[in-house]
Amino acid sequence: MVKIPTLSKKPREIARQKIIDLAKKMYNDLMKGKRPKITMPIRSLSNAMFDREKGSFTLVGKEKARTLTVNQAKIFAQTTKMMEFAKQLLETDDFSTLREAYYVSKNWGEARFDEQQASNNVIEDLEAALGVLREHLGFIPEEDGSSVVGPLKIIEETPEGELVVDCSKLGTGAYNIPNDITKLNLETNADFILAIETSGMFARLNAERFWDKHNCILVSLKGVPARATRRFIKRLHEEYDIPVLVFTDGDPYGYLNIYRTLKVGSGKAIHLADKLSIPSARLIGVTPQDIVDYDLPTHPLKEQDIKRIKDGLKNDDFVRSFPEWQKALKQMLDMGVRAEQQSLAKYGLKYVVNTYLPEKIKDESTWLP
Repeated sequence: MVKIPTLSKKPREIARQKIIDLAKKMYNDLMKGKRPKITMPIRSLSNAMFDREKGSFTLVGKEKARTLTVNQAKIFAQTTKMMEFAKQLLETDDFSTLREAYYVSKNWGEARFDEQQASNNVIEDLEAALGVLREHLGFIPEEDGSSVVGPLKIIEETPEGELVVDCSKLGTGAYNIPNDITKLNLETNADFILAIETSGMFARLNAERFWDKHNCILVSLKGVPARATRRFIKRLHEEYDIPVLVFTDGDPYGYLNIYRTLKVGSGKAIHLADKLSIPSARLIGVTPQDIVDYDLPTHPLKEQDIKRIKDGLKNDDFVRSFPEWQKALKQMLDMGVRAEQQSLAKYGLKYVVNTYLPEKIKDESTWLP
């Protein structure tokens, strides 16, 4: 294993300097008699297109400006106060959860937030305006990442010194990915990463030591993966050039929400697609064709499933860029059914470990892009 050097504080230093530069620009505008403004990209899929060459969404250039006017006075003040708070966090090497940031604003007089979502939105606006991750501004979510197990060592720098966690020696447990992964160093010789939608399937594969038999790292996604989970997987993938395989339920939510978010990014964080997405990820199952080939127990598609498939086929740039996905979704629509990961237990509790996954991993022709 090759030791990765301890991470520097460079991203936080860059974030701090960007705050100072923006503040200086606004001050200079004021001195010239101009209204100061903060410009940021619009954070929605309406301002993005799927770049087939990059393998992720990319912004098309639409922007919005927050200007010191009568109508925007409060939101402008809230944004500048949040900038000031972020600068304070960076200079003291501290952090704030999104919930804490909301309550800190209660001391801001008329600039205080009345609800947390408004506070969260301003933090994400700053993230977009400055072109940095909110974690590098000192803001972390309440929820942490998910669980990981396998041939992986995690080295964390703590005030007491270096803490090493061997994820292959946790018994029946697993390592919980923290909401701030910037202080972690990673060591592994794994052949691939298997990202798993449900906690139940993760528990099954861990109990059977699938990771040991196939020299892979297992990561539980717990539904749509948290940003910490996505950044953790992306770091492993990029630092060690490890393939990322994804195993979801065979339904539109697993495909177009969970897998799609991990692979190409989400609409809400479209401005960070290059920092969070993993374009080379591949979905190995459960595919619509698996439902046929393995004669899996199924459930009828719900009304929202049908709507999601039709919307994806018509409007989703990701789906429209891959004929394989168009074919798979049309097949599911024609069959009118979906299947869960656990449906493989029809053939026994160990079938997914001993037969299904080994077959799927070996046969790349059954994967979806």
